[in-house]
Amino acid sequence: MEKLWKYCLSIGLVVWVVSCGENSTVKTAAVQDKALAEQVYEEGSHLLQGSPESMTRIEKAIALDTTYAEAIRELSVAYLKRGMPHKWKPIFDKAVEHDAATWQPWRGYLYLWFYRDYKKAIADFNASDTLTPNFIDQPQGHSVDYWRGIAYLGLKDYNSSIAYWNRHIQKETAETGEDWVEINAFLYRGIAHYESGDTQKALLDFDKVIGLFKQSADAKYYKAKVLFEREDYDAAEALVNDAITDYNGGFYNQRNYVETLRQLYPVDLKTLKESILRQK
Repeated sequence: MEKLWKYCLSIGLVVWVVSCGENSTVKTAAVQDKALAEQVYEEGSHLLQGSPESMTRIEKAIALDTTYAEAIRELSVAYLKRGMPHKWKPIFDKAVEHDAATWQPWRGYLYLWFYRDYKKAIADFNASDTLTPNFIDQPQGHSVDYWRGIAYLGLKDYNSSIAYWNRHIQKETAETGEDWVEINAFLYRGIAHYESGDTQKALLDFDKVIGLFKQSADAKYYKAKVLFEREDYDAAEALVNDAITDYNGGFYNQRNYVETLRQLYPVDLKTLKESILRQK
């Protein structure tokens, strides 16, 4: 009986050793595949985004490491920019699945601008607060507070929009100074104040934009609207003329690929100017 017990122990030890060896081999192979996937991905980083060569190299990287979230995300974006969101979303969702802390706020940014789905965008931005509680995520170079300010403005929830603009502006001012705050934060907060009926606070923000940047068709357009509503027609006309000059010089709020929120067009400036002239 004692010999049988020792024999069983020996067999168990052999099985354990073999199993550990197999697990170690699998782990080593996974590490090697991940390193090779990263190498393949980085070697093609100079290729034009969305080109066949770039897409092929990204797919090769993902085949080597199916959890490679950065490569999965990059693969999806080419479809989105081609206007194929039905292909973009399932791929991007996989990137979020493998690395939510990094890519969920980025998905919110894309919901915001490409889908105009403000509620889903806000949900992803809110989730980022839970995923990274020790810092504020900054997809595409701006804080999630900045993006939430825009999303709530899109929903016409002015109180929430203004609250997030306040938080964003206060934090940026405290860290780097007011001169370094993104100018559109003041512009959009001003628009939120204007649309909510608080023209006095709106003017403060539009004047802030003009004071910091000098040339802003949007800020001058909205300030001219306020002055027009107050029947200060001469000042409104002068300002809308300045706004037209700034617009023609390219100094207006715009985005690549998509229309920005509250996009300003020449017809808006023309309509406002005609309305002012009719009252003079």
